[in-house]
Amino acid sequence: MRSGNPALSESTFLDLASGSVVTSPDQAMTLNGTVNKTGLLLLLTVLTAAFAWNQSVDDYDQVMAGAKLYAMGGAIGGLVLALITVFKKEWSPVTAPMYALVEGLFLGAISALFELRFPGIVFQAVLLTFGTLFALLIAYRSGVIKATENFKLGVVAATGGIALLYLASFVLSFFNINVPVIHDASWLGIAFSLFVVVVAALNLVLDFDFIETGVAQRAPKYMEWYGAFGLMVTLVWLYVEFLRLLSKIQQR
Repeated sequence: MRSGNPALSESTFLDLASGSVVTSPDQAMTLNGTVNKTGLLLLLTVLTAAFAWNQSVDDYDQVMAGAKLYAMGGAIGGLVLALITVFKKEWSPVTAPMYALVEGLFLGAISALFELRFPGIVFQAVLLTFGTLFALLIAYRSGVIKATENFKLGVVAATGGIALLYLASFVLSFFNINVPVIHDASWLGIAFSLFVVVVAALNLVLDFDFIETGVAQRAPKYMEWYGAFGLMVTLVWLYVEFLRLLSKIQQR
């Protein structure tokens, strides 16, 4: 039950006191319930993303002023709500929709910024994100891709390495030091972004497997919201990385 997604860890379905899997025969997690809740979270994200987009598409000055506000507020609010959801899984029926609403503001704002500089890039990123989601879901359900232990270990290790690199880049930015490979539009920078996109996409496979495991082990009903939330975290990451990759390619 390993997932590279920090929202879906090995202990997600475990009771901390007994160490056993939490089960609820009468109110158990189902696959259809998780799918429906994922769709609802996506809808909430799109609604607030559209709002943030409409607030910052008229001209350059308005985009920079409005988008930065929504992007910062959405990023900080999303992080806080994500941490709360991870540590208080039983709150996920409330915090997961709140996360989707706040994250939509962030996505709408940064999408407006990318679209201003690279017209058409947002539509391409959306198509690639959902195309990747459905392609990997089909591959997983058909058995073409299997979440073996070695597969999980490799994806988790790669995800952790990327997270550490991003964290180091963030810290170094306070000292006016940029890590070139992350932001450059060089061929090395494009290759790095492509690698990150692949790792983010493979995390979807781990998330599918993790949700399926929760359903098989009859996790509590509220875990449908938590599973949908975990999948949303990966989708948001994948979409942002597609934006970064496409922007680097267009700069070439």
